[in-house]
Amino acid sequence: MTAPITLSIYISRQFTSAVMGMLLALSGLVSLFDFLELLRQSASHPDATFGLISEIEGLRLPFIALQIMPFAVLLGGVLCFWRLTRSSELIVARAAGISAWEFLAAPTVCATLLGLIAITLGSPLSSVMFARAEALDNIYLQSGAGPLALVGGQLWLRQSDQVLTPKGVAIIHAHGVTLQGKDLTARDVSVFRLDAADRLLSRIEATKAVLHPGDWVLHGARTIRPEQLPHPVSEFTLPTDLTVARVQESFASPQTLSLWQLPGFIRLLDRSGFSSIRHRLHFHSLLALPLLCATMCLVAAGFSMRPARRGGVAQMISGGVSAGFALFTISKVAEEFGQSGALPVVLAAWAPAASGLMLAIALLLHMEDG
Repeated sequence: MTAPITLSIYISRQFTSAVMGMLLALSGLVSLFDFLELLRQSASHPDATFGLISEIEGLRLPFIALQIMPFAVLLGGVLCFWRLTRSSELIVARAAGISAWEFLAAPTVCATLLGLIAITLGSPLSSVMFARAEALDNIYLQSGAGPLALVGGQLWLRQSDQVLTPKGVAIIHAHGVTLQGKDLTARDVSVFRLDAADRLLSRIEATKAVLHPGDWVLHGARTIRPEQLPHPVSEFTLPTDLTVARVQESFASPQTLSLWQLPGFIRLLDRSGFSSIRHRLHFHSLLALPLLCATMCLVAAGFSMRPARRGGVAQMISGGVSAGFALFTISKVAEEFGQSGALPVVLAAWAPAASGLMLAIALLLHMEDG
């Protein structure tokens, strides 16, 4: 027997409203603490005004909401199912022959859809606004010139060498890197050109290099080849598929890229020699978010659908909240192991949600009569 459409719509409305209300409340609470931390950091930066801090926090708000979406599903689900149990609506539905699985089909689908909306529509908005917030934070609160300042103004790049036949690679090391607007300029540049077998073919030393769309322009360049005299100083052009934005993004956090941008950027990182573990882990974590939301919904149901006449309702609800927090903590710990390379990226992103789903199903099977 399938649950009536009217009942499914009613449960879905109750569940969605509880989750959205909890999402707004949790986002506001977390943003408040984050805002206070930004105010503390701005105390030593006279250029950071109250309006600027408010703007940074407002830009971070979609990212915060995306991060705490599983918490909102968990707490909103606990609130929704507890209300339905306390008002005996769940008991009436069970008496009418509706099983727990039929009763939970609608909220589980709603939780999954909320997760899908979050990663398909919320992720692009969150990444754009978070990137802007990071840029403002780097300029006004971190006393730096942007992401490149994180490596002391130096830059290491590895790119495909489109001049060599057959294709090779070019390793670029630059000192004194500055990033202003759309221009990337570096001083004291060394370029090591290698063939497909990683044998050194030539080395280029330049006093200055500027990254333009499609190529590096090396000024004051001197080419040195094994067992040959150095070439005279001249200007050298090295084709590249890198852009200023891509170089900057490679040093930025993966959260500044949306779900749709990550696959192409991961391929670029792998081709350019950068480590893409953080970006691949973030990509799979986004893909696993709908499953994690569905898992949180079932965890909330398993711990809050116990009839009130049996007693111990407070203990059951606190147990559900604790189980959800434990699952979320385990997922974050697994991400740390994934970033360190101790766990495969796919396992680190998907295992916590999948294992939690199986535990929630086991709990519901234990509760269901027969």
